[in-house]
Amino acid sequence: MDIQRIIRYALSLALTLVFLLHIAGIIYIPLLTSLENQAYDARLKITLPEITDQQVVIVDIDENSLEKIGQWPWNRHILAKINDVLFDHYQIKAIGYDIVFAEEDIDEGAKLLNKMAEVSLRNNPGFIDEYRRVISSLEHDQRFAESLKNRNTVMGFVMDTDTIKGGLPNAITKLDKKTLNKLAINKTDGYTANLKLLQDSAYSGGFFNNPILDEDGVFRRVPLLQSYKNEIHESLALALTRVATGSPAIEMIVEASDDGHDLFLEWVKIGDIAIPVDYQSGVLVPYIGKQKSFKYVSASDVLNKSIKKEILQGKITLFGTSAPGLLDLRTTPLEPAYPGVEIHANIIQGILDGRILHAPGYTQGYEFILIAFIGIILTFTLPVLSALYSTLVILLSITLLISTNFYAWVGVQLVLPIAAPVLLVILLFALQMTYGFFVESRGKRQLAHLFGQYVPPELVEEMSKKMQDINLDGEMREMSVLFSDVRGFTSISEELGPKELTTYINAFLTPITKVIHDNRGTIDKYMGDAVMAFWGAPLKDEQHALHSLTAAVDIVNRMKTLREEFSEKQWPEIYVGVGVNTGVMNVGNKGSEFRVDYTILGDSVNLGSRLEGLTKFYSVDIITSEYTKYHVPEFAYRELDRVRVKGKDKPVTIYEPLGLLENISKDERKLIRQFHIGIKQFRAQHWDAAEREIFSLNQLDPERKIYQIYLDRIMNYRNSPPAKDWDGSFTHTTK
Repeated sequence: MDIQRIIRYALSLALTLVFLLHIAGIIYIPLLTSLENQAYDARLKITLPEITDQQVVIVDIDENSLEKIGQWPWNRHILAKINDVLFDHYQIKAIGYDIVFAEEDIDEGAKLLNKMAEVSLRNNPGFIDEYRRVISSLEHDQRFAESLKNRNTVMGFVMDTDTIKGGLPNAITKLDKKTLNKLAINKTDGYTANLKLLQDSAYSGGFFNNPILDEDGVFRRVPLLQSYKNEIHESLALALTRVATGSPAIEMIVEASDDGHDLFLEWVKIGDIAIPVDYQSGVLVPYIGKQKSFKYVSASDVLNKSIKKEILQGKITLFGTSAPGLLDLRTTPLEPAYPGVEIHANIIQGILDGRILHAPGYTQGYEFILIAFIGIILTFTLPVLSALYSTLVILLSITLLISTNFYAWVGVQLVLPIAAPVLLVILLFALQMTYGFFVESRGKRQLAHLFGQYVPPELVEEMSKKMQDINLDGEMREMSVLFSDVRGFTSISEELGPKELTTYINAFLTPITKVIHDNRGTIDKYMGDAVMAFWGAPLKDEQHALHSLTAAVDIVNRMKTLREEFSEKQWPEIYVGVGVNTGVMNVGNKGSEFRVDYTILGDSVNLGSRLEGLTKFYSVDIITSEYTKYHVPEFAYRELDRVRVKGKDKPVTIYEPLGLLENISKDERKLIRQFHIGIKQFRAQHWDAAEREIFSLNQLDPERKIYQIYLDRIMNYRNSPPAKDWDGSFTHTTK
């Protein structure tokens, strides 16, 4: 496998592993968490619902109320009056107080009267009668408590870790410590609650603090349950919803782990309403819009009964504040300063409408599998694709991820992770493109520098993808070599001037080079009017012999059109001889410390050169060896001779390739077979039989020199027969 591709695989898999380790909780990458939060916020903003039946109204301690009634805190006589007006005049369904009344509200005059009644004037009947008449109007907590009784009132409180103050409402359930420890809901050691008098008078109570706030401080989810000393308490929003719907109790639906060691909270039920929660009992706040999306009424207007009755009648009411000075503003996905009381309103409305988004526990496993799948698929896909197709794959992947995720969000209210998968897709693409540009492109430039003039551009591209097949240091490899030389070049050079000769040679070499390139060949060198090319390196080519022979035939055919072009320029006619051989050759970089060439050496190379030299002797355009013929059975051949070339003792059978067998006519095939019969008779020293076959061919085609060569040899051998062990070969003594 290509080392560059292995590196690309390794880098992509390493990047994927980092993401998987983050998802598994082994390492922590703040950026991924931040991006996931931002992706959640973006989806929330573009899918805000239109609510036509708002069931929650907020009674607001706003700037107008503070101006008319006075600065907060108000005495609880006023709160009692507001509470009475809401229930008696406006006939609200229920009210939840987003405020903790932890301190007593005692009038200074009442303190003095109480002391006098207990000590100095306790025996004064007149004083005692008057004291009893007026004291009730000065005991604000008692007055507020009386207003809370026998009404759907829910008091808010805070569960924390270091304070025990006030009185808690009744818990929704009590668990043994062992069972409680199996649940992941938040456990507290303290609380700041309302005066026991007030809490005992109210119908219920619920906490409004958020211990599962996201690390960026944004209110995306809030818990519905918390525990204190094995007792489970509900949130203000949950308690108010339960009270308003008339549900006496809350049911927790849990699922045990396979080993029974842990319990996972799945649902919280209020009557027929099932609320999906996470393992910490958290719900994602189903915001309907920016602040003031719910109806706000001023507390002072309620007190004065100046609000239209239908605005509040039958509504669930929250008593809280939007005034900045009272510091109940929270950071939400929609706004950085959002009234805390309206967060409760969103939860209540979402529960009643069944719009609670859910991020179930299996989303972590889903994300892990998705990341692994993306990493593996893209790791092994991108390196083999072009930049264009890689871009299309990435765009398709991102589109598929986002559309599927969006469908889960809108269609089935599932919140599935999106940031990490999309980021991984982008990073894998960027990694592959960057590596390809800076590393592989450098390799391509190096290859282009080494081979750009000798091999076609598409082979340079292919070489860059198959670096493992390229060995520049030198190796033995079966290959094919081609030599081409212009016949009569000496006389041509004498006929043309220096400048015109250069133009002449360039006009010849350019189309020859293109033919070689078109057939996947590598130019070894130009030697004046000669060309040397080879196939099978630097890239392996299983069809090197076929490609080399095809190139030889194409060169000869190209010469026909080239002669017409040269004739128009009044240049000398041009003919070439081509020799092709196949065999084991030494290929690699060779040279000195000053210059290095990628070239081939060996006996098979030398034989190819000798074959080119024999084309003039046999008066044919192309000669190839028996070795090339063996590898290219698709061609038709005319056997020429069995020869010993200079420097070689072993005879080689040589052929004239005629083109693809399927393109040879029946008449031509018949003539070829007749000539091969004549050669066979010749080598068997049956001179008369050989002469009959070849003579008749010579009569038909006297211009074909090979026939006359054999007729001359027959005449000579009749007079001077060869030895009995003669192998039928002819020895050439010149190159």
